[in-house]
Amino acid sequence: MTFELPDLGYEYDALEPFIDTRTMKIHHTKHHQAYVDKLNNAVKGTEWENKDIKELITNLNKVPEEIRKAVRNHGGGHFNHSMFWKLLKKQVRFEGKIADAIVKKWGSLENFKKEFADAANSRFGSRWAWLVLNKEDELEITSTANQDCPLSEGKQPVIALDVWEHSYYLKYEWRRTEYVDAFFNIINWEKANENYNEALKNK
Repeated sequence: MTFELPDLGYEYDALEPFIDTRTMKIHHTKHHQAYVDKLNNAVKGTEWENKDIKELITNLNKVPEEIRKAVRNHGGGHFNHSMFWKLLKKQVRFEGKIADAIVKKWGSLENFKKEFADAANSRFGSRWAWLVLNKEDELEITSTANQDCPLSEGKQPVIALDVWEHSYYLKYEWRRTEYVDAFFNIINWEKANENYNEALKNK
């Protein structure tokens, strides 16, 4: 199996004005492609080149030490971005089982947004913000450094936000909080609901 760059499923300008066309094109064709290429190089000729990306990240501690760091960084980058692209869409209503679960946990969508934004903005350095289903079968907002993924911690990701500078700097420059706020206008709640249902099944 050779890992491949997935299609976005929409045009690069589909998320304007929240994420600009140039950022989307560079982010997808340059940054994500680089993770795919380096992941393929890392696992080439090993038993791990035929594994599903989710299986790789979930079983990171079983990956040989000599390639573990590359798989963690580039495999995480590939999985995280592949999930992120599918979670972006304009004009999708906040509804479904995931909406009910968020309101039950946080009291309102606005409360959820505030805590999620805090997670996205507060960690130092490059990071991702996540909504996950944790080991106690509860929704949890968290963040990970670099390209680390909650799967490696036994948590099932539901919503992911890339907070690396390359995801926002061309449009928002140093105004990261504006980018995080913009994200709430383009969450694909249909996909989030699908991810939540799948996470529940995997428990």
